[in-house]
Amino acid sequence: MSAEQSEELLNTLKARFHKNMNRHKDLEWAKVQAKIEAKPEKLWVLDEMEVTGGEPDVVGYDENTSEYIFYDCSAESPKGRRSLCYDREAWESRKEHKPANNVIDTAAAMGIELLTEEQYRALQEFGKFDTKTSSWLRTPADIRKLGGAIFADYRYGKVFVYHNGAESYYAARAFRGSLRV
Repeated sequence: MSAEQSEELLNTLKARFHKNMNRHKDLEWAKVQAKIEAKPEKLWVLDEMEVTGGEPDVVGYDENTSEYIFYDCSAESPKGRRSLCYDREAWESRKEHKPANNVIDTAAAMGIELLTEEQYRALQEFGKFDTKTSSWLRTPADIRKLGGAIFADYRYGKVFVYHNGAESYYAARAFRGSLRV
C-alpha cells in the first residue's frame, strides 16, 4: 500500500471508530493506530476487509495478548464476499455452476479468521447485522464431516443459526471475519 492509501484507510478506520464508540468503550484510537502502524501487514489485511465491504471496526481488546480485535461490522454481509460455497472440498464437489471461490480459502488469502457462532452473537450485541442477508460461520468439524456448514442472520429480533450443504452458495450470503492486531 502506498503512504497515501495507508493514510486514507487509517482515516476511515478512525472515523468509524469514533462514530461507533459503543463497540469499544474505554479504548483509545491513538493506541489502536499505534498497534496498526507497528504491524504494517495488518494494515493490508484491514484494507482487504474494507475493499470487500466488511467495514472493519474494533470490537474489543484482549488483555492476555495485548491485541485489539476487529470484526467486519457492515450492516449486511460484505458485498465483495458473497456467492461463495463453504470450503474447497464443497467447491470441488460441485459438478456444475461452481462459485468463483469458497469462504475458507478467501478468508485465508485475506488473512482473517471466520467468525464463530459465539463471535457472531457477540457482534449482534452492537447492533442489528444481517437483517436482509446471512453470513457463513466457522463450522464445527463434526457438522462439516457430515457435509454441512452453518450460517446465521438476524430476524425478528433474534439471531438464528442454520445449516446448509457446504456446497451451496447464495447472492445474499457472504462471511464475516475477525483480525487481531
